[in-house]
Amino acid sequence: MERQLLIIGSGPAGLTAAIYAARANLNPLLITGYVVGGQISLTYEVENYPGFPETLTGPQLVELMQKQAERFGTEMAFEQVTAVDLNTEPFTIKTDAKEYQARAVIIATGATPRALEVPGEKEFTGKGVSYCATCDGFFFREKDVVVVGGGDSAVEEGLFLTRFANKVRIIHRRDELRADPILQQRAFNNPKIEFIWDTLVRKISGDGTVQAVETENVKNGKAATLATEGVFVYIGHTPNTQLFVDQLKMDEMGYLVTDQRMHTNIPGVFAAGEVSDHIFRQIVTSAGFGCMAAMEAEKYLASLGDRKA
Repeated sequence: MERQLLIIGSGPAGLTAAIYAARANLNPLLITGYVVGGQISLTYEVENYPGFPETLTGPQLVELMQKQAERFGTEMAFEQVTAVDLNTEPFTIKTDAKEYQARAVIIATGATPRALEVPGEKEFTGKGVSYCATCDGFFFREKDVVVVGGGDSAVEEGLFLTRFANKVRIIHRRDELRADPILQQRAFNNPKIEFIWDTLVRKISGDGTVQAVETENVKNGKAATLATEGVFVYIGHTPNTQLFVDQLKMDEMGYLVTDQRMHTNIPGVFAAGEVSDHIFRQIVTSAGFGCMAAMEAEKYLASLGDRKA
């Protein structure tokens, strides 16, 4: 089943790429993965996506993007990619149901936030547990929250949360931060931020929404319970690039390396969204990267001459 363009991933990057590619008459096939929408599908409310002054849920935004992509001719395959061969043309993509070949591929498989893997985390995701302060900080006005982590992301997002929250406790498993010294100084000087050192979160509890975290001091084993209405987890992300090892160039963290036009090291293979972006991680930026990838894919296919799949 040879296609002109195949898109892997159904987050904002993949769906936006599908919209642009379909409008360019490329008849793209989008392989959604097990969860349509990626991380957006786990976002309870979205308030910062342009054009929607009224709050909408993550699943609602995904549904609208999907309908728009299908309206212009995108075909959706609700399958999971299990293997790819990008070393020969046309490219081969195998799923749990079929095998496809494509003349161009856009990879938009995203990245997965590393979880604490403690009781209560899954149950309260979207109900007080968040992995994006920029996305959800507004909903914690005048509330007490905790941030878990000690790197740049944890401290940056902790500082961002002070714009809304009454108090921000940063819980770190070590006795010093790994964040940039300038960020550290800003955090130490912020009266809303309190640090809890040498501590792990062992459990998140509540009644419908988050109400407390249970912690353990790694040095003396002392347990404690902290009242909180929000838990923001920043212990890193894992890019979903396992399928592309030894085929596409990656950085030291495993993110796909692209140029400014979303090209990977293999002509005809493009990457967009959080699979190659470990800095911004926003719906709107991922959508922008998806747009660029689709436009570049259209140019690449046009350069091949005969565009009939």
